[in-house]
Amino acid sequence: MTDEEHPAQAVGVKGVRGALARYRVLAYIVGIGLLALVAAMVVKYAFDNAAPMAVVGPAHGFVYAVYLVFAFDLALKARWSVKSTLGVLLAGMVPFVSFVVERKVTTKVRAGEKI
Repeated sequence: MTDEEHPAQAVGVKGVRGALARYRVLAYIVGIGLLALVAAMVVKYAFDNAAPMAVVGPAHGFVYAVYLVFAFDLALKARWSVKSTLGVLLAGMVPFVSFVVERKVTTKVRAGEKI
């Protein structure tokens, strides 16, 4: 099924397609950044080297803030419930969860379903 055939386009909500694309990119970046953050924490506490954490920590914090904005934008355009929105926003805080939630969100938004 091509992007032009997705039922989410028939929903008539302006900007859902672009909001979904932005959300997906940030979900992957946040997921990778969170894994890097965990690795940096292991290096910091297991090997007493805080240098990686000094770089990865603030970078992940910034990217997570952008993720929150893009996920909230998609939630507004796709008209999610408050509970679903909070779940997606929190998904970027647990390793690997952002990848799983991104797939679920993409599938449901493309099908024109609410989360």
